[in-house]
Amino acid sequence: MNVLVTGATGFLGWRTLEVLVRDPDIKQILATGRTVRPTHRIHHEKVTYITGDLQDKTFVKSLFKDTNAIVNAAALSSPWGDAHVFNSANVNTQNNLIEASKKHNIKKFVFISSPSVYFEYKDKYNVKEEDPLPKRLVNQYAVTKRKAEVLLMNSGLPYIILRPRAIVGRGDTVIMPRLIRAFDEGRLKIIGDGRNVASLTSVENIANAILLSLRAQKPAINEIYNISNGEPVVLWDAISNVLNQLDKKAPTQKVPFRIAKCFAQFLELKSRLTNKAEPTLTKYGVGTLAMSLTLDISKAQNLLGYQPKVTTGEALDEFVKWHKAHGI
Repeated sequence: MNVLVTGATGFLGWRTLEVLVRDPDIKQILATGRTVRPTHRIHHEKVTYITGDLQDKTFVKSLFKDTNAIVNAAALSSPWGDAHVFNSANVNTQNNLIEASKKHNIKKFVFISSPSVYFEYKDKYNVKEEDPLPKRLVNQYAVTKRKAEVLLMNSGLPYIILRPRAIVGRGDTVIMPRLIRAFDEGRLKIIGDGRNVASLTSVENIANAILLSLRAQKPAINEIYNISNGEPVVLWDAISNVLNQLDKKAPTQKVPFRIAKCFAQFLELKSRLTNKAEPTLTKYGVGTLAMSLTLDISKAQNLLGYQPKVTTGEALDEFVKWHKAHGI
């Protein structure tokens, strides 16, 4: 099997390459992204890097010469931004990849989506893939991820869609680093009562789920799967654990959710009326820190054979070790 991995120069893509190269059935991997960072690069005879823009159809077509399967892990992931920017990054690129996949008779298309499509400003527990989605999705990231899902589902290609929840571990440049920066700038406070629970996902666990998806046969194909560690944790306990390991005194001050949300609304309005830059606090950011959201992963366990191998504690510990070494 020859595999194309998009978003291969990012956190998830890099760690996915580490897992895929160990599989003897995978002979070649074409890894693509915008730029290759030394901290997120794998050196292996199976892996060839090529940089480019997935919005460029000519570039996309060039990636499919000897490809049998694709893992699309590329995305613009942000709680803030204009609709057209997200559509270009998350929907147009998906369409380009689908068109090229059809022309080259791709045998499997694995798409990394997001459980942000489930999010509402309320606690949600054991969410299943078939549960009704909110009538209005929370932000343009969620909207465009869902659009990309639907494009793939209607494409006629054999597909698997994964919705991993809050990916953490070695190489994370998004979730924990963002919280650490907020702490260092004196902006991190507990929102709500601090007892909300969340499903988190070790990056190695989602990488293993991607490998299982590439191997999957009927009846596992043409399905959507929730992916997590299967062990919901108290979110603020997990955050405090990381901060304490970094010799930072975890916050104890609490801010009521409604007050934090109203303040975030004000900052968002101010941004829209001025420079449109991402505010220091968004409603979605407030919600994810205050609301409980856990996923039911039984479908992935039953059909894909997915079993989490790395615990949340182990994933956080490996992030701390990596962060101390690289400071990212």
